[in-house]
Amino acid sequence: MSTVTELAGDVGVSLACRAFSLPRSTFYRWSKPATGHQQPRPRSARALSRQERGQVYEVLCSDRFVDASPAETAATLLDEGVYLCSERTMYRVAWRRRRASGAAPAPERFVSRPPKAAGLPMEVWINPPSVCLATTKMR
Repeated sequence: MSTVTELAGDVGVSLACRAFSLPRSTFYRWSKPATGHQQPRPRSARALSRQERGQVYEVLCSDRFVDASPAETAATLLDEGVYLCSERTMYRVAWRRRRASGAAPAPERFVSRPPKAAGLPMEVWINPPSVCLATTKMR
């Protein structure tokens, strides 16, 4: 990059980049000083507050909806005339809480023992031979 920068001072950026088959956009991107961390995006005025997110999470974890998906929960609440947030927001709230709580619970999929594959059969036929003529010898 320093060679391109030195050459650009003599012949210009366009010719220096062309000589090294370097796109000009890459030259300018590399020559910009690093700005450090980017500023966080401003919070939307329509975003749920911390208290509202907590309320949504409490509803998702309540005895009534603990085994239901956020889609089912949102539909049931809408049928009752209650709107807390969108279905997608319910998924986001549940995912963020689970992510913040640490690792996923240990998968107890095979409690007694891991599964074993069934044994292979001794013979396999696509079209089994007919028994009457194929097994008897002709005299």
